[in-house]
Amino acid sequence: MSEAPRTLLKALVLQRHWSYRDFAKEFERMGRRLKENCISVSEAQFRRWTAGTLQQLPAAAACRVLQAMFDANAEELFQPPSPDASAPALNLEAEIDMTARDAQTEASAAASASISDTTVDQLRDDVRRLARHYHTKAPSDVLHSARSLRESIEQYRDRTQVPVQQQELLILAGQACAILATAAFDLGSFDNATSLARSAALYGETARFAPLQAFAAGTQAYIAYFSGRPAEAANCARRGAAFPGLGDVAQRRLAAIEARAYGHLGDTASAQRALMRSTETNTGATDDLHDGVGGEFGFSEERLAMSNGSTCILLGDGAKAEEAAQRALDLVSARPSAARSLAVIGSAAADLATGRLMRGDLNGAADSLNRVWDVPVNQRATGLLARSCQVRAALTASRYRGAPLASEIGEHLEDFNRVAHHQLSGATLTLPVLGS
Repeated sequence: MSEAPRTLLKALVLQRHWSYRDFAKEFERMGRRLKENCISVSEAQFRRWTAGTLQQLPAAAACRVLQAMFDANAEELFQPPSPDASAPALNLEAEIDMTARDAQTEASAAASASISDTTVDQLRDDVRRLARHYHTKAPSDVLHSARSLRESIEQYRDRTQVPVQQQELLILAGQACAILATAAFDLGSFDNATSLARSAALYGETARFAPLQAFAAGTQAYIAYFSGRPAEAANCARRGAAFPGLGDVAQRRLAAIEARAYGHLGDTASAQRALMRSTETNTGATDDLHDGVGGEFGFSEERLAMSNGSTCILLGDGAKAEEAAQRALDLVSARPSAARSLAVIGSAAADLATGRLMRGDLNGAADSLNRVWDVPVNQRATGLLARSCQVRAALTASRYRGAPLASEIGEHLEDFNRVAHHQLSGATLTLPVLGS
C-alpha cells in the first residue's frame, strides 16, 4: 500500500527515514560546510517545507543548503515528485514509523513544558496568606510583596503549556493584581490603583473567573467616589453585582459600595435601598474568591457595619452612623487581637467621632478618637485619612467655635494627617472629604 508524497523533499526525507531532528542535524551540518553561519530550521518550518503548501521558496541560504543536501534544484524539491522520479513512492510503514517517533519527541517536549502542581499549590497559598494578613501589614509592604508574587506567577505561567495550570495561574496573577490595586489605593495613588484594578478585571475575564471581575469592579467603584466621581462609582458597583456566580459576601460588599456612591450623590432613596440589600442578602451562596480566599477579598460583618456607618454620615443621619460605627468596633473587638484590623478600628472610630459631633457630643468624639491616634503611621491609609478629614470638617460647625477641646482635636488631626501624608507619598495628598 502506498501513497504519493506531496513534495519531492518529503519523498527524499522518507526515503532516508529521517525524523525532524535527523533532518535538522543534517541541515545544520551542511550549513556549516557551506559556511552559511548559524543557519538552522525549526520544526514548524520543516513541517511547512514538507507539506507542499509553500507559496514561495525559502530564503536563498536555506535553498543552497537543501540543494547540497539532496543534490537537487530547490524549485524541484518543493514540487510534487514526477512519476518517474528516482524517489520511491511513500511507504506507509515508514511514514507511521516517522510519525510515531515525532509524536514521542513532541510529547516529551510538552511534558517538559509544565510545572509541578506543588508549585501551583504554593503560589495559591502565598496569595491566600497575603490576602488574609493584609490587615496586619503596612500598605507599602503589601505592595512590594504582591508585586514580587505577581512577577513570580507570570514567570511560572510562561513555563507551562498545561491548560488547567495556565487558567489557575491567570486567576492567581489577577488576585495578586487586585491586592496591588488595594495597596495602591491605600497609599493614595488613585490613578495607578485604577489601572491595577482594570488589569485584575482583565485577568478575571481571560480566565473566565467572574468573582475576580466583580471584586475589581467594586475596587474601581470606591476609587471613583474617593476621586470625586460618585455616578461612575455607582455604575461600577452595579456592573460588578451583575456578574454570575457571586456569593452573598460579594453581593453585600458591592451593595455597601453602591450605597456609599449614592450617599455621595445625595440620592437618599437609592442609598437606603442599597443599604438594605447589603444587610439582608442571605441566600447561603458562596464563591471561590470572596469566601474561598477571603481576607482582603472578603467583607466581614465589621467592615460592612463600618462602610454603612460612613454612608449614614453622608446621608446626614448622625445617630445611625454612630450606631453602625459602634457595632463595627464591637465586632472587631470581639476577635482575637491578631485578627483585628487596625484599618477597621481606626476608620470606625473616626466615623463614631463624626456621628457624635453631628449630635453635639464633643467629649464623646474626643474619647472615640483615642483609637484613631493609636493607628501606626505606616497604616494610616486613604480611607482613614479621608475619615479624619471628615472629623476635621465637622469640628468647624458653629457650635464648636472657640471651644478649646475642638481646637486641640483639630490640631491633633492635622498632625495625624501631615505625618501620614509624608510617610505614604512623600508629598501632601489631596484627599476627598466624605460627603463633599
